[in-house]
Amino acid sequence: MAFVFVIAACYALEIFLVDLGWADWKAIGFHTIVPQIDPRSIYIAVGMLGATVMPHVVYLHSALVQGRVRENEFRCPTGQWLQRLRHVKYELIDVLAAMNGAWLINSAMIIMAAAVTLRSGHAIESIEQAHETLGPLLGKASAAAFAVALLFSGLSSSTVGTMAGQVIIEGFLQIKFSIFLRRLITMIPALVVIGLGLDPLKILVLSQVVLSFALPFALVPLIMLTRRTNVMQELVNSRVTNWLAYTTTGVIIALNILLLYNAFGGKF
Repeated sequence: MAFVFVIAACYALEIFLVDLGWADWKAIGFHTIVPQIDPRSIYIAVGMLGATVMPHVVYLHSALVQGRVRENEFRCPTGQWLQRLRHVKYELIDVLAAMNGAWLINSAMIIMAAAVTLRSGHAIESIEQAHETLGPLLGKASAAAFAVALLFSGLSSSTVGTMAGQVIIEGFLQIKFSIFLRRLITMIPALVVIGLGLDPLKILVLSQVVLSFALPFALVPLIMLTRRTNVMQELVNSRVTNWLAYTTTGVIIALNILLLYNAFGGKF
């Protein structure tokens, strides 16, 4: 969460520095509630979805809570139900804060990018070009804030991805070896991409799209398990929670299918 706060502070500074007098705030507010998807924006929209939710974090949040649950049950064998309910409550607050923080950061990024693109008069096609454009237009502070936000974004995603990979290896696969080796294995794909010298921006967006396609494989089993009383007992999903989960997963699957349809020559 500390990384997220730093990134949010950087983009708050960017929004303060950029001239937003051109912005149609009524349209921005309307499309925040009623999104608009077309063949040009579907790829970025699906990428942002994968980058914000990230399927591996679904497993990581559960794993991080387990240690605290076991510790409380060891200290206080009675009242386990109340302890679990308390953990669920705080986990809900944590997820809501993280998801809404990510949404606000993504919104600030889009608004700032649109403003800078209009002022520069040409499309920005790389991270380096974005950094070089911000300095002359908005000043050195803006370029520095962008660099800091990018650094902390990389640290945050790398930390989360490495920890999630470690949890999956030692939990689902039940492979036991040193923690250093487990974390190194999860970092190999990123190191390979860096070593091949591929376009970092294109690979970044593509990886986020892949995450969106992986989301249903995390969410569908999660829904199937959390709706079962013999698994969840008193913490089983309510009917409203189940239907909200079905709807959310259905929207994600529909967006992924829409992207595939558009990629293979279809129009909508």
